[in-house]
Amino acid sequence: MDHPAVFVTGATGIVGSAVVEQLLAHGHPVVAAIRSESDAARLPTGAIARPFEFGGSDADLDAALDGCDRLFLMRPPAIEDVSTYLFPLIDAANRRGIRQIVFLSLQGVQGNRRTPHFAVERHLKTTDAPYTSLRPNFFMQNLSTTYRDDIRGHDEIYLPAGRALTALIDARDIGRVAAVVFSEPGHLRKAYTLSGEQTLGYKKVARILSDVIGRSIRYARPTEKEYLARLAEQGRPADYIDVQKMIYRVVRFNISAIPNRTVRKLTGTPATSFRQFALDHRTVWERQDLERETSAQDA
Repeated sequence: MDHPAVFVTGATGIVGSAVVEQLLAHGHPVVAAIRSESDAARLPTGAIARPFEFGGSDADLDAALDGCDRLFLMRPPAIEDVSTYLFPLIDAANRRGIRQIVFLSLQGVQGNRRTPHFAVERHLKTTDAPYTSLRPNFFMQNLSTTYRDDIRGHDEIYLPAGRALTALIDARDIGRVAAVVFSEPGHLRKAYTLSGEQTLGYKKVARILSDVIGRSIRYARPTEKEYLARLAEQGRPADYIDVQKMIYRVVRFNISAIPNRTVRKLTGTPATSFRQFALDHRTVWERQDLERETSAQDA
């Protein structure tokens, strides 16, 4: 590398992949953290793959950050013990003189001390790290990943949001924001709440999906008890179920309902509308994809 790179954790995930793509588009060298060789094939052309695991030795962390002067940090969902697994990477970055750490945090984290994200933000502040925190709302991509099969196979959105509204954010917009705050001065030790510019209830989300996909999708609106029972039937671990319970209680208080124009202010272009997101991803909910998968499994 001729110039220092950005080290991106979670580089093949929903947000991390968007960050990698946008950084490359802005002309930044990127070192992408991967867990296996198969992950390297999923990276866009231009990204440098580097094996990495949270929780490594100081030498491992120093090697991971070699040639990098910036860090995009996100917490893998499976990691709750951030003091053991994420703090050492922050400390290594500080030790090496990393000039900026952009952390993927959580909307409302400042008022929720029980979340791992709060602990990470506090560690960034107490160590005087050169951080920028991104605090996104719920991802639109939850509907194309976590809830995809319910929509595609059963024509329903099954989550316990009640009548609450949410200003959903497209993860691709988070990638655009990350690239901007890495590219410009003036973003150190700041936190940005990232929401979409629309506030939608899931009944409206279902109507938009129905229109885009071309068949009727309904919002099932289960109770919390019904939703958690389904997760248990699916074999989800207890800690995952507890997190889901907390998340949707927050949603039902309408804490995630407030839209903003932060994406527009930082990038110069509006946040992606949910209709545009649905148009871009409509094939993931189409029935013919499900039929092909079923045929392949039966063959």
